[in-house]
Amino acid sequence: MRSVYFLVRRNLIGVLGGVVVLILLIIAIAPGLFAPYDPTEMVGPKLSPPDETYRMGTDRYGRDIWSRIAWGTRISFEVGFLSVLFAAALGVILGIVAGYFGGATDYLIMRVMDAIFAFPSVLLAIALVAIGGSALSSIILAITIVYIPIFARVARASSLTVKEREFVTAAFATGVGTPRILAVHILPNILSPIIVQMALRLSSAITVEAALSFLGLGAVPPTPTLGSMLSEGRAFMEISPWTVLYPGVALALVILGVNLFGDALRDMLDPRLRGTA
Repeated sequence: MRSVYFLVRRNLIGVLGGVVVLILLIIAIAPGLFAPYDPTEMVGPKLSPPDETYRMGTDRYGRDIWSRIAWGTRISFEVGFLSVLFAAALGVILGIVAGYFGGATDYLIMRVMDAIFAFPSVLLAIALVAIGGSALSSIILAITIVYIPIFARVARASSLTVKEREFVTAAFATGVGTPRILAVHILPNILSPIIVQMALRLSSAITVEAALSFLGLGAVPPTPTLGSMLSEGRAFMEISPWTVLYPGVALALVILGVNLFGDALRDMLDPRLRGTA
């Protein structure tokens, strides 16, 4: 308890970020409870300013901006969580195999990862989405491929250290199979940096999804996404600034909250920090 209290007191901003993420997650999980209107329906006058009926105003088609933000936040978290989860799963498998076996296996896997990592993430995602189409599944696949090398590198570096420890050597000497050594003895001991990377990369994945949507490569209209709302509203920034202000603030809160929570999680899982608690 003292350790938890120390970490919370030391990471008040991170706790605040976690609270923001929790609130946004609740909205994302059940947007229908918070959105008063169908996000794709024209429910009011075009470009109506915020009032008691439309809390954040309406867009150029008369759609309620608050309802679209609620549903757009859901898509942002859905794409972010799934892409990071898949990238972590595949990257960790490749990284552990490369780190444990070494030699030609390590060289081949890591050169492929280097080739993928050499491309700027947004440009690579744009190319993959352009090939696969604008469906959410294509966007998730594109972001997954972009982030696999990051998790592979982290898993490989940690595996190189763990595989030299005594309990791994003992397991190998007693005839334990390689799959069991990888799954039972190595994987649990490299989870901390992987979890931290997942938390930190979540905000990056959400940013990439927003960038793709802003460029017209995201979900097919009229599906609401924060990036597409920014893109649509930029033509009306001068006469109807709320069409850009509220989606921009929502996207900033999502990214800021996730980043702050990721930083706090990194500190909590840092053994050097735990040693000082």
